[in-house]
Parts: sequence; structure tokens; C-alpha cells
Amino acid sequence: MGAVDQIHFTTVDYVIFTLLLVASAGIGLYYAFSGGRQRTTQEFLMADRSMSWLPVSLSLLATFQSAVAILGAPSEVYTFGTEYWFLGCSYFLGLLIPAHVFIPVFYRLRLSSAYEYLELRFNKTVRICGTLTFIFQMVIYMGVVLYAPALALNAVTGFDLWGAVLAMGLVCTLYTSLGGLKAVMWTDVFQTVVMFAGQLAVIIVGAHQAGGIAEVWRKAVNGSRIAGLDLNPDPLERHTFWTLGVGGIFLMLALYGVNQAQVQRYLSSRTEKEAIMSCYVVFPCQQIVLCLGCLMGLVMFARYGEDSPLNKGSVTTKDQMVLYFVMDVFKDLPGLAGLFVACLFSGALSTISSAFNSLATVTMEDLIKPHFPNLTESKATLLSKGLALAYGLICLAMAYLASIMGSVLQAALSIFGMVGGPLLGLFSLGMFFPWANSTGALVGLAAGLVMAFWIGIGSFVMNMPASSTVSPLSTVTPPPFENIPTTVMTSLVNVTTTKPRPTGIAALYSLSYMWYSAHNSTTVVVVGLLVSLLTGSMKEKQLTPGTVYPVLGNLLFFLPQRYREKLCCITPLAQKPTEIQAQPYERAKKGANGAAYCKEDAVTEDKEMESDSVQTEDEESRAALASCKLTAHCVEETAL
Repeated sequence: MGAVDQIHFTTVDYVIFTLLLVASAGIGLYYAFSGGRQRTTQEFLMADRSMSWLPVSLSLLATFQSAVAILGAPSEVYTFGTEYWFLGCSYFLGLLIPAHVFIPVFYRLRLSSAYEYLELRFNKTVRICGTLTFIFQMVIYMGVVLYAPALALNAVTGFDLWGAVLAMGLVCTLYTSLGGLKAVMWTDVFQTVVMFAGQLAVIIVGAHQAGGIAEVWRKAVNGSRIAGLDLNPDPLERHTFWTLGVGGIFLMLALYGVNQAQVQRYLSSRTEKEAIMSCYVVFPCQQIVLCLGCLMGLVMFARYGEDSPLNKGSVTTKDQMVLYFVMDVFKDLPGLAGLFVACLFSGALSTISSAFNSLATVTMEDLIKPHFPNLTESKATLLSKGLALAYGLICLAMAYLASIMGSVLQAALSIFGMVGGPLLGLFSLGMFFPWANSTGALVGLAAGLVMAFWIGIGSFVMNMPASSTVSPLSTVTPPPFENIPTTVMTSLVNVTTTKPRPTGIAALYSLSYMWYSAHNSTTVVVVGLLVSLLTGSMKEKQLTPGTVYPVLGNLLFFLPQRYREKLCCITPLAQKPTEIQAQPYERAKKGANGAAYCKEDAVTEDKEMESDSVQTEDEESRAALASCKLTAHCVEETAL
């Protein structure tokens, strides 16, 4: 392995990078000492449910756009061409379905943790299993997303490795544990602007040095980097229109539909309408981000052609190529390299802070509050801040483990990506299939996780290089896609040489990584339904109102009502809310969720109801509301 050519930072670059960290910490401190000063769990974990669509949408985007995406997407396009751009086709349904299916269900139940839904729909055991799966997933990834960009920066620029890791980890822990979700979201807004600025600067300067954007395009066409529409239906092909455009939908649903880090942002919105609006705003922003990544890859190709820095030995891994290119382009322009590094670390900070906050939320709401129902508000808030701090320290410990794991780092990233599909399947099972029961949910989740690890680890072993002497990150290509739990390592199937089509079990291990989420979530649903039917399916009257989306009722609208009732297609979400339309929004939803509220929720709700413009309520609405409360209360008592 050749030595990496290092291009060192200037003083201006260090100043710009430091300003990013100071500004991020400053936003956190501002929210720690302003407003309600994070004195309640609702303010600390849910931003008082007071956020507008703009910060929510930009925070969703920042959480999506991690450091590994900024490093991975351009090197993907440089190596394989613009086929990757067709991933954008999956964004439409991947955001439309969460906006109109998942958000209404979660928001109307007034949850704090997405996994509260699993208890309302199934039971407490399913909720705890879902929570522990998510915690395992995020803890695995936190250290990697912190360490990987720091290692690449160290290799290319000589920037102190552990200085970067500690600076990022401690700043992130500071503003997350002090400022809560409001600080996380507003720093995400700031970091999104920095990310766009850094990528645009690279593209503009790089294209100018290459002779203009027309020349960049000409070289890309001559180098066969502009891909056409590949309609090959083979699921073993790494990237085709079907793997990216259809398989990508399941990746997006796992990220934007059921992941706690994103769901928490929807739930912090002032209204359901603003939560839905944030999904719509993310769509064009994601397309812009995808185009910027592809353009940067084409500009890299225009500069280096087929003779990449990797082939020349200037860098040792693909994840270092983008940084090397940036330092090369900006070597005579002090400050701009620092801007891009600030952009890169903004991606890492937004990802890690989201992880801290979502982990603190699920730990508090799912694992602590149910066992300590008499916990005072002040103690609960202090404990939430302590949890955010503790997860920050765990992140630093995971970064250290990542530094000594070597090639196992690839397996760690893969394990992270494998969990998204089964969790999507678990939520889909509960939301779309009224007859699914808790036994089916547990067995289905277990089957999905077993299948995910079987295929993922089998694929990793099959594609492992023959030589066992590898350096940290030397076999790691960051996933050129989103950062939260929907990706797996592209290097698992990153094979450039033509091989005979695998058969038998080898074909299963060669499945395109873009189909992993679809395959694993389908496994959960199929197994869960079979087990539910064998162990006694749930009846409609056993369901907690508002926990099932009436997709079958909508699809089978042509059947007479009595047949739809027998098929359990007329679900509470379709019927119950219509009975209480005269109610203020929050009160109706409280009826659907019953005693699942935090104490401060009840106080806040009462105040909101007093000031609500709806002054008249008929007796029928009151009776329906009381019935909903009674049903939910009975279900919760049974679960407990």
C-alpha cells in the first residue's frame, strides 16, 4: 500500500473549521438558556411540539445527508457513472407514503417514541424488542460515522485524527445534552446551509478549472460515465432502474417512515399539516443533494479521467478520493478547503446529534418511564439530559473501537444497515394488517433479523478479499446513500469484474444491496401474518383505535360493507376519528391514545383545548370520545 499524498491545511482553513464547531455549540447553548430552558421532557425531547415545517424539513434533510454520503456519492459516480442518479425516482413514493400514511397515524396518537406505537398496537414486549433493536442499530453506527470522515481527513491532510474525533464528539454532546431537540434541529438548519455551500464551491471551482461545465459533460460522455435507463430486472445486478427506483422506495420508507430520528421530527411539528408539508419540502431538496453529489463525481472524472488518485496511489481507499480531490482543487485558494471540511463534518454532526437525541428519547420513553411512572418532571428532564450525555460518551468509545476493528468495520456498518428493513416490516405488519397479533410480530421480527444477518454476513464473507492483512477502512467504501438505518455497504457487492451469474445460495448472497430492505421487511410481514393466522388472528374490537391504517378498506372499496367487516378491513383509523370530528384536534387524538400521555402533555392539552376555537360539542361526540378513552385505557391496562 502506497503512502497517501498529504496536502496540509492553511491557517484560514483551520479558522473556518473552528468557526463551524463554535457556531454549532453556540446554537445549543442559546436554546439551553432561552425559552423554557429545557426544563421539561416535552421541551427537551420534543421541542414543545412547536416547530414549523422549515426547520423540520431541513433537519430531516441534514439527518439524511451524512458525511459518508458526501464522501460516498461522488466516488460512486466517478467509478460507475450516473446510474446512481435513478435513486431519485424512489424519493417520490418514499416520501409520499410517509407523508400520508405514517405521519397521520403517529401524529394523531401523540407519541413521543415511535415504539410507543408498537405497544398500543401489539403489547409491551413488542415495544421493548423494537426499542432494543433500534438502540443496537444506532450505537453500532454512531462511532463509525464519527470515525470514518476523521480518518479520511487525517490520511489526506494530516489533520490530527483524535483531535477531530474529540472535537466533533464533545461539541455534539454539548449542544445535544444542553439544548435538546430544538438545538439539534436548528443546528441542522445551519449545517445544511454549510453543506450546500461546501459542495457548490467544489463544483463551481472544479468545473471552472476543468474548462467549464460543457467540457465536464463532454469528458463524462466520452468516458462512458453518463448512464442510460437500465431496465434489467435481475435483482442480482448492483444498480439498475428497478434496484434503485423500486428497491430504493423501501430504503426510503425505513428511513423516513419508521426511524425514530425522523419520526421525532414529525412529532415536534406544530400541526399534522406542517409535518406533512416538511415531507414535501424535503423532496426537491433531496433531488438537489443527489444532483450535487453526481455533479461532483463528474467534475472529479473530468479532472482525473480513468487515472484516478486511487490507481496512482495518492490515496488508499475510495472514501479518501473526494477529500483528495477537494484539497487538490482548492490548493491555491485558502479557506475553501476548510469550508468543504466544515461541510463534511456538518454532515457528521447532524447525524450524530440526531442519534443522541433519538436514543435518549426511546430510552426515556420506552425503557425508563413505564417502570417509574411516578418520576417527577424535573428528575425525568435531568435524566434525559444525562442519557444524551451518556450516549455521547458511548459514541466516542465506539469511535475508538472502530479504529481498532480493521476490516470488521465493514461488518459493523453492514450490521447497522441490516436492521432498517426488519423494523420497517414490523411497523408495516401492525399498520396495514389488522389481524396480525403480538406473537406474529415477535416471530416476524426475529425471522427478519435472522434473514438480514444471514444474507448480509454471507455476502460480506463471500466478497471478503483473499488477503487478511488490511488496514483500518482499507476495505470500507462508505454507503453513497443516506446515513440512518437503511443502507448497507455498497462494497458488499462492489465488484467491477464480470463474473458468471451465481446460482443457489450464492445467488442469495449476491442480491443487490438495494433490495435488502425490501427483502427483509417482506420476510417480517409474511412470517408475521402466517404466525398470526396459526395462533389466532386479532379481531377488530381488540385493536386500539387509531393504530391501523385502512389500506385494505380503501383497496377493497367495491365490496359490500358486511364482507369488509368480516375481512377486518373497516379499521379504527377509518371510523373512529369521523365520530369525533367536532372535537378539537388534540382532544380527539388524546381519546385515541388514552393514558399514554406524559403528565405535562395533559396540562398542555388542557390549555390548548381551553383556547381552541371550537366551542360547541354535541352529546354524541362526547359519548364517542368517552368510549375511545375507555377502550384505550382498557387496552393499556391489559398490556401492563
